[in-house]
Amino acid sequence: MKILAEMYRSGKINIQGKTIFRNAVRGVILRGSDLLMIHSSVMGDYKFPRGGVQKGESHEQALAREIEEESGALLDLLGEGLGAVIEYDIPMETEYDVFKMTSYYYLCQVGAGFGQQRLDDYEKDLGFHPAWVNVDEAIFINRSLLNIDNPPQWLKRELLVLEYIRLNFFGSTGIHLAV
Repeated sequence: MKILAEMYRSGKINIQGKTIFRNAVRGVILRGSDLLMIHSSVMGDYKFPRGGVQKGESHEQALAREIEEESGALLDLLGEGLGAVIEYDIPMETEYDVFKMTSYYYLCQVGAGFGQQRLDDYEKDLGFHPAWVNVDEAIFINRSLLNIDNPPQWLKRELLVLEYIRLNFFGSTGIHLAV
């Protein structure tokens, strides 16, 4: 899969050091110019439905599980891979020098309607809920949150991918929201 970007969450990361790895999958679900995203009623940001790939799990299995847990929607079709983003950070585990997460973004289709969400406690605390949102609106809102104190650590990554989608699916001028 094509690498869309490599990002450093913190300065002074020894990317050559002992590394702990995490692979994550993220669903890009389009309906016209809208995307199914997970909205935080606390932070106000939009993120793609996503989660870590567990041992023995395929990307498709992980994405089906995570989309259902976070949005209540059922994965109908896993499409092509759009690209991956690699992020480096200082690990919480003191025996490692670097945390390296690779997020794989896939085009997906889901069934109509939403069932029950099964959120982790931190996701409940952030008020996660599924929302269909125009790609330009999601970009505008996420971009406006970059300058707040302690923006979500995923904000830059999700903004980069939203802009990639706008450019590659809707053209460089975007969809133009009436403001």
